[in-house]
Amino acid sequence: MSLFIVGIDNTIVNVALPSIQRDLHAPVSGLQWIIDAYTLVLASLLMLSGSTGDRLGRRRTFQTGLALFTVGSLLCSLSPSLGWLIAARMIQAVGGSMLNPVAMSIITNTFTDAKERARAIGVWGATVGVSMALGPVFGGLLVGSVGWQSIFWINIPVGLAALVLAGRFIPESGPPRPGGSTRWASCW
Repeated sequence: MSLFIVGIDNTIVNVALPSIQRDLHAPVSGLQWIIDAYTLVLASLLMLSGSTGDRLGRRRTFQTGLALFTVGSLLCSLSPSLGWLIAARMIQAVGGSMLNPVAMSIITNTFTDAKERARAIGVWGATVGVSMALGPVFGGLLVGSVGWQSIFWINIPVGLAALVLAGRFIPESGPPRPGGSTRWASCW
């Protein structure tokens, strides 16, 4: 579910840009920042988020990412101006950066059998692909019938459901001993 909302968010926003431009009186450079701010923040934090999951616990990091992404989505939908929308997209990106690398770690730690792990990774990849393909379709329907804010509303119930399900079904995993991995312990 979390990968679905992150994947769909990558493409659904593009469809809403003309409507956002009209409603918020945004210049083309502002529209670029709606996309670029998200991409830059997400890409910049991927490695840190993966490391945080390893050190503090993957489920905890994953749930924090879900919460931030969901709150960011709500803030995006309530944004009264371009600046607020860009800032809210950055919050979304901080949360999104915690989902992909940590999800892959959760998969590799949860599915220890090679066949099950391959199947889980296949489902993960298919989910990302399908969600990115559905983004423009859902975006067009939502923007045309409800408005650009609705592209962010769909993330809220999905994010909340994923947050609850993660707490219930994902086992906590982290370093083998408190305080970090043994690999780095010798450095301190």
